Amino acid sequence: MSIIKKIESEHLRMDLPAFKAGDTIKVHYRIVEGEKERIQVFQGAVLRRRKGTTNASFTVRKISDGIGVERVFATNSPFIDSVEILFEGKVRRSRIYYLRNLRGKAARIKSKQIWE
Repeated sequence: MSIIKKIESEHLRMDLPAFKAGDTIKVHYRIVEGEKERIQVFQGAVLRRRKGTTNASFTVRKISDGIGVERVFATNSPFIDSVEILFEGKVRRSRIYYLRNLRGKAARIKSKQIWE
């Protein structure tokens, strides 16, 4: 194993659940404001997952007050507290950018609920 792969493997997170594009998730993100720290929840549909080692990321989209908001999270970020999967989406693509052009009921994703 090369030196670079050894260093990258030390920074990988293995505690996140397996999710894919189309799933509805809650991302608990740690935010530092001055000296205070709080956790903010960002809930939405996963538009894409970018695979990789330390450069892996995923994009989550939600509708806030009628406006679409997208946020890209680094998968191995220490600021991600936890990720909850709410619904598994039934989509046939790995990148569902077409949701950006849909409004209202047309933007829904068929899903099956995960029971815990």
